Amino acid sequence: TEVELKEKKHRVEDALQATRAAVEEGIVSGGGVAFVNALSALDKVLEGYDGASDERTGVSILKRALEEPLRRIAVNAGLEGSVIVEEVKKRKVGEGFDAAKGEYVNMVEQGIIDPLKVTRSALENAASIATMIMTTETLVTELPEKEKAGAAPPMPEY
Repeated sequence: TEVELKEKKHRVEDALQATRAAVEEGIVSGGGVAFVNALSALDKVLEGYDGASDERTGVSILKRALEEPLRRIAVNAGLEGSVIVEEVKKRKVGEGFDAAKGEYVNMVEQGIIDPLKVTRSALENAASIATMIMTTETLVTELPEKEKAGAAPPMPEY
């Protein structure tokens, strides 16, 4: 059908863009593993700060955010995300969870990769948005409307 044809065309275009990005800057382990592997670098950043500071709080928030892609993949596979994240943290760099097979593998060897450019850009853009929200000290959102209570059932006739 036409819809399927358009979807295939978009997939090919996405694959082409991802390939171009990978050629430009290289690849990293996919499935959120590159972000989890970056957590150890943030632990080193924390070594320079004592006690409770804004920087320490910011790094803690960033660490939680970096775990989220892998956590979401695990939840979507019907598993407990926190358990999967903790297991990947214990493993060698580059090893992660293959949700399709339900096992831990070397992500690059299995072809589960992300272009470095895309991964880096996603992190930079998220940090930029977070910085903007924090500096403006205001965020406008759309609140969901509360569902109105349904009408009472009619009185029974006696």
